[in-house]
Amino acid sequence: MTDDDALSFGFIERSPAATPAVRGTVKEPGFLVRTDGAARGNPGPASCGAVLIALDRPDARDPRAVPDASISDYLGIQTNNVAEYTGTLRAVRLGAELGARRLELLLDSKLIVEQLQGRWRVKDAKLQPLWAEALRTLRTLPGGWSAAHVPRAQNSLADALANEAIDRVMAGGPASVVTRPR
Repeated sequence: MTDDDALSFGFIERSPAATPAVRGTVKEPGFLVRTDGAARGNPGPASCGAVLIALDRPDARDPRAVPDASISDYLGIQTNNVAEYTGTLRAVRLGAELGARRLELLLDSKLIVEQLQGRWRVKDAKLQPLWAEALRTLRTLPGGWSAAHVPRAQNSLADALANEAIDRVMAGGPASVVTRPR
């Protein structure tokens, strides 16, 4: 598919430039995942962003680490919670698609962390299918998964990708940009 074909479908996929990384050996290959959602108004124009960083990289937990894969998606008019959950679900799906056996989620949404871990109920009907699909996908990972809440400042790359999606679409660009490892 060419970039022109992708643009006509409203999405484009790119591979990031190769970045040198010292790879170690881990028992379960996987990704550290940071996601964020944005809504300008609640509801309003919404988007999500995600970064996936290979767990075996020495800088995997650095909030400024260059991602191995990323998502920047415009979602139309949605609430902020729907945008947050959609970002998490899409990142989990991408991680699984890329062959992750383990995912470690670092999210600035305490709501999602607590609900995925079963400590809080999912009361909002709009969030229930997103939560269920994310949990269903996470449970397929043979190496397991974890989810932890982090301060918003540690999620700036995912936040930037979410906001970039809204700005890109408002300027006439594609609704979705996904980068994958080469």
